Amino acid sequence: NNKSKNVFPYILGRLLIYLGIILGTHREKGAYTFWSYAVGLPLPSSAIISWKFCHVLHKIMRDGHPNVSINTRDRHGYGQLVSLYSKLLCTKMEFHTKHSEIPASLEVTDEVLERTAGTDINNVFQLTVEVFDYMDAELRLAEAVLRQLNMSIAISTLTSGQCKLAPLIQVIQDCSHLYHYTVKLLFKLHACLPADTLQGHRERFHEQFHSLKTFLNKARDMLYFKRLIQIPRLPDSPPNFLRASALAEHVKPMVVIPDEEDEPLSTATVLGKVTRMDFMHWSTYYDLTIVVSPCVQAQRYITQLKSQINSLETELEEQRVQKQRTLVENEQLRMELEALRRRNTEHESMQTSFVEADKRSQATELRYNKLKEKHAELVANHAELLRKSADTVKMLSATQQTQEEIERTKQQLAFEVERVRQDSDMKVSVHTCLPLLELKHHEEQLQQKLLDEQFALLQATVTEAENIIQDAVATLDDPLHISSSSSPDYLISRAEATLNSIDKLQVGHSEYVKKMRDAGNLVRALTKFSHLTADTIISGSATAHMAHTDNADRLTEHCKTCATQSLQYLKNLKSKASLKGADPTSIQDLRPKGIDVGKEELGDVVDKEMAATSAAIEEAVRRIDEMMSQTRKDTTGVKLEVNERSAIRLLVLASTDLQKEIVESGRGAASVREFYARNSRWTEGLISASKAVGWGATQMVDSADKVVLHTGKYEELIVCSHEIAASTAQLVAASKVKADRGSKKLGVLQHASRHVNEMAANVVASTKTGQGQIEDKGTMDFSGMSLIKLKKEEMESQVKVLELESMLENERLHLGELRKKHYEIAGVPLEELAQDNGLRASPHVTAKPALAQKPNIPPKSTIVRVQTFQKNFLIPKAL
Repeated sequence: NNKSKNVFPYILGRLLIYLGIILGTHREKGAYTFWSYAVGLPLPSSAIISWKFCHVLHKIMRDGHPNVSINTRDRHGYGQLVSLYSKLLCTKMEFHTKHSEIPASLEVTDEVLERTAGTDINNVFQLTVEVFDYMDAELRLAEAVLRQLNMSIAISTLTSGQCKLAPLIQVIQDCSHLYHYTVKLLFKLHACLPADTLQGHRERFHEQFHSLKTFLNKARDMLYFKRLIQIPRLPDSPPNFLRASALAEHVKPMVVIPDEEDEPLSTATVLGKVTRMDFMHWSTYYDLTIVVSPCVQAQRYITQLKSQINSLETELEEQRVQKQRTLVENEQLRMELEALRRRNTEHESMQTSFVEADKRSQATELRYNKLKEKHAELVANHAELLRKSADTVKMLSATQQTQEEIERTKQQLAFEVERVRQDSDMKVSVHTCLPLLELKHHEEQLQQKLLDEQFALLQATVTEAENIIQDAVATLDDPLHISSSSSPDYLISRAEATLNSIDKLQVGHSEYVKKMRDAGNLVRALTKFSHLTADTIISGSATAHMAHTDNADRLTEHCKTCATQSLQYLKNLKSKASLKGADPTSIQDLRPKGIDVGKEELGDVVDKEMAATSAAIEEAVRRIDEMMSQTRKDTTGVKLEVNERSAIRLLVLASTDLQKEIVESGRGAASVREFYARNSRWTEGLISASKAVGWGATQMVDSADKVVLHTGKYEELIVCSHEIAASTAQLVAASKVKADRGSKKLGVLQHASRHVNEMAANVVASTKTGQGQIEDKGTMDFSGMSLIKLKKEEMESQVKVLELESMLENERLHLGELRKKHYEIAGVPLEELAQDNGLRASPHVTAKPALAQKPNIPPKSTIVRVQTFQKNFLIPKAL
């Protein structure tokens, strides 16, 4: 052996040998002969031989035939696999040398992995890259092995195939742990770094995920692995690292190596191994016969074979002992497998719950995005308002600067006047009365000049105010202004600020008119008034864009009227003749109706209206009782029954109880008056409802009185019944706004309301029945009429029908105009009657009419008897 080490380097080093090998590659167009001898060289036993071999191979590849490079890399033998396996082992040794906390089996807990990664994000990033490289080396080896196997035959059942597949068991074990580490580290990186920075990491992980999944699927189908290892299954899609909750859905792949009984090694298998080893050694022996003695080589190989036989016998005995030990452990592993299966079932149920939670999270995220878009829209509107406010502040600052310049001019003029006075005092002893008169005249001129300048300043301010208001009016017709919008609350705040500025404008105007000296207060008031008026007009137009067409046109018209009145007032301020007569109160007349009552007085107004309604209903009950007592005395005719007394009394009691419940539950620590003031619009709706109920009762009494006296019409009773039903619905709606949905008293009130509506319908039906009975008594007799007279009566009847139809159509148009005008006078659109958690004042009732006086009823042959009519038609004061 030592002789071969000394001789072979010498042979390789000779130039003739180099040339002979190179020429041989050109003759056979390849390096087949060279490799047939080179595979038998003892390269691992001598570093010098390995060095010389690399030198010769390098020289042959440079100077030999071009096919040498192709033949050198054998893609179908073990050369490429050994190369990849060597690179994998080197990578594995470097990784575990650098990270000694992680053993070579890669079986560590998540806590150890966290401690290895540390808190520095740079270390985590570097560790992730190293794990990626580790995984790439494992996958390259697995792909190369599977690529060389002939998948068309059962290669895993052959000895050569099993030899190549055996290392893949360790590859599968390593890949399962490396996949888990990669997922953990990537989730940690995404929690600390932006998603764009880790785009390359995600793409590399996706490639490794698909490669690993393909490798595991192929290995799972091979018979060789089914009895040696239980290969885990990867999910259908890689984890979503952009969603932090996806970490909870990750399941660590578990590789299980089942315990199977080891089959005893047969003699044929042992002999096969010995034969293969014998072939390899004899091949080596044949290749080295060039440089060493055949006898020495034979003796050496015999010794090696004997030692290998002894080691194989020892290994066989150890395998038998291991088999017995494995049988004992097999039962334990079966029990553990059952436990793992139970845990797997629990895990699947937990995973289902995680999927449902993920769906709920996605729905929440969708709602969050919608809220975010709405918030962005509100921010844009707020920015627009801020820009408008900045423009207003800029204009105000310019006006203030102008005013400061005027003040400085006044001070200079005053200083000049004072200086002139001092000069005049110094010259009193020298000059006579004539210079004094001249001085006085000069002073008057200066004073007049000051007044003229102040008036000129006032006119300039008025002109600027007119321009501001005219710009606001021009904005109303600007197409770019159509997309803007504003809230009604903001419009009300701007209108109130404008009304306050009018009061200050009146004070400044009166002061200037009295003295005609100092116009500073008037100028400041005009400046503020013009900006606030322009802002109110623009806000009114923006608010109109959110309303219906009729309401929007009416609001726009009010804005234009406000601008016209303001411009007229400013026009009066321009002339000294009309300066004293200028009055801004006409602008105040444009403020909305219904603001005369303060919120703090609403509680008192509620009490007053409830008391008035109660008194009206008691008066109605008294009059009904008197009418009923008189009509029962010797009366004949049609009996008209109105049985609403019990229904309305139940409605009133239910409404009273519910009202107390609302006030007590809603006011908290505040008083009743403070509760009404805080809910002003709802209180106004309640007041309107009480007015409607009282007015309906009064009208019902008046109509019944007229019917009894034969001065009224049955239709009046029908209309009054409809009005009572509408007032009842309004009262229920006013109470329902503030009542709790589950309130039992609210249900009682609604039931009473339906009962009142049924009784009102009965009144209408009874009235129509009585009317029909009376009309039936007056049936016409046509027996004594001729044909011509009947024809004439028919034509007159047709004419009357046409006249009545025309009158009906005109009356309907008149009714529509009355209702429209009624709503305009009320000052509130119908769409806004039920907003702000309450009801506004209803346009159904504008004023409570006076009670009708009780008439004197003479005896009649035919009257209408009104029986049992609302004796207890009473609404308490504490409604």
